[in-house]
Amino acid sequence: MTGDWGPIVAVAIPAVGALAVLRTGRRPNVREACTLVSATLLLGVVGGMVAGLDVQAPIETTIVEMVPGVALRLRVDAFGAVFATLASVLWLVTSVYSIGYMRGLREHAQTRYYASFAAALSATIGVAFSANLLTLYLFYELLTFATYPLVVHKETEVALVASRKYLTYTLGAGVSLLAAMGVLYATTGTLEFEPGGIASLADAPAAAQYFIFTALIVGFGVKAALLPMQGWLPSAMVAPTPVSALLHAVAVVKSGVFGVVRTVAFVFGAGALGELGAGDWLAYLAAATVLFGSIVALSQDNLKRRLAYSTISHLSYIVLGAALLTPSATGGAVLHMVNHAFLKITLFFCAGAIYVTTGCDRVSQLAGIGRRMPLTMAAFAVGALGLAGVPPLNGFISKWYLCIGGVEADHMGLALVLIVSGVLNIAYLFPIVYTAFFRSSEEFPSYGEANVAMLVPLVLTALASILLGLWPDLGAGAWSMAHEIARLVQ
Repeated sequence: MTGDWGPIVAVAIPAVGALAVLRTGRRPNVREACTLVSATLLLGVVGGMVAGLDVQAPIETTIVEMVPGVALRLRVDAFGAVFATLASVLWLVTSVYSIGYMRGLREHAQTRYYASFAAALSATIGVAFSANLLTLYLFYELLTFATYPLVVHKETEVALVASRKYLTYTLGAGVSLLAAMGVLYATTGTLEFEPGGIASLADAPAAAQYFIFTALIVGFGVKAALLPMQGWLPSAMVAPTPVSALLHAVAVVKSGVFGVVRTVAFVFGAGALGELGAGDWLAYLAAATVLFGSIVALSQDNLKRRLAYSTISHLSYIVLGAALLTPSATGGAVLHMVNHAFLKITLFFCAGAIYVTTGCDRVSQLAGIGRRMPLTMAAFAVGALGLAGVPPLNGFISKWYLCIGGVEADHMGLALVLIVSGVLNIAYLFPIVYTAFFRSSEEFPSYGEANVAMLVPLVLTALASILLGLWPDLGAGAWSMAHEIARLVQ
C-alpha cells in the first residue's frame, strides 16, 4: 500500500461505525451515539482533505496493483471531493433526523437500519474517491448490497417486491459495467480516470468506443434513473423516509450520475464524444427523462412517489449538463448535484415529519396542514421554490448555467426543456404549498410540529438552500470547485 492514508481512513470510518452499531445494538443511546460520532469523524476527515486539496495534485493511495494498469486505487480529486463532502455533510444531518424518525415511529430492526446506513456511506465515499473504473465498480456494487436491507426494511410484501426489483435492476447494471471494463482494458490497457478522457481511447475503433460508452451509460444509468431504467426508484420509496432522503436523493442516485459524469469527462472527454456523436443521443435521452419525470409527478397522490418522480427528472438535469460538453453545462451539472441534494433532502425530511406527526402520506390529505406545521411547510416551500429554479435559491444558479450550456452547445431546444421542466416543477409542487397554507381542514385544528430531532435538520437544510443561493461558494466552495472541474475536463 502506497500513498496518503486519508482516503482509506475516510472509507473506513463509516465501516467501523457500522460494526460498532452492530456490537452495541441492544443499547439504543449507545447505538445512536456511535452513528453520530462516526458521521462527525467522517465529516472532519473529508473536510480536512478538501480544505488542503490542490486540484493540480490530487491525494492518492494505491491499495494493491493486481496487473499493470489495473489497481485498487483511491484518489481525492476535485470532483470526488465535491461528492464526498456532500455525502458526509448530509449523513450527519440525516443521522440526527433518523433518531427522531425511528424513535417517533418505534420502528423495528433499528440496529440493522443504522448499521446498513453506515455501510452505505462507506461505499459512497469509496465511489467518490475511486481513481479508476475497477475501484468504482467494486464500491458501486457494495453500495447496492449495503442499501438492500434499507429498501426491504419494513419486510412487508410490498417491500420485498420493491427490494427484488432494486436488486434486479442494479445487479444487471453491474454486468454492463463489467463488460465495458473488459473492452476498455483490452482496447487501451488502462482503467484509470483522466481529466478530459483517456487519450488512447480516441484511437480505438468506433465500434469499440460505442460499445464502451453505451455499456457504461447503462451501468451507471440505472442508479441515475435514466429512461427506461428508472422503474426501481419509485418502488423503493417503500423504505423509511430517511433512507429515501439520503440514499435516494444523495448516495445511491448521485452515485449513478457521478458515474455518468466520470464516463463523459474522465473516460471519453469532450473531443472523443464529439467525434462519435454519442453526447447528442445521451443529451436527448436525458431531456426525455427530465420531461417524463416531471409529467408523471403531476399525477402522483402519494407524496414520496411524487418526490421520487421529481428526483428522476432532476437527476437527468445533471446528465444533460454533462452530455452537452460545454464548460458552463459541466459546471452547472456538478453544481446541481449539490443544490438538488439539499433541496430534495429538505422535501423528503418534510414528508417524513408530516407522516410521523399526522400519519398522512398523500397530497390529497394535506389541506390546511400549514397551520399545524408552519415551519415544516415553510421548509417545504423553500424546497419547492428551489427545484423550480426561483431566485435567489440555490436551484436557480445551477439551472442558469445548464441553460447557458445549452445555448453554448447550440441546443436551444434542450435549454427550453429545462425551462419547461421548471414550469412543471411549479405545477406538481406548488399546489401542495398552496393547499397547506390557504385551505382549511378540521383534520389539523391545533399547532404541532414534529419532534425536535426531525424539525431541526429540515430547517437547517432549507436554510442551507437559501444561503447557497445567495453565496454559492459558502462552505466547501462548490461553485468554484464546479467551474474548476469544468476547466480541467474540457
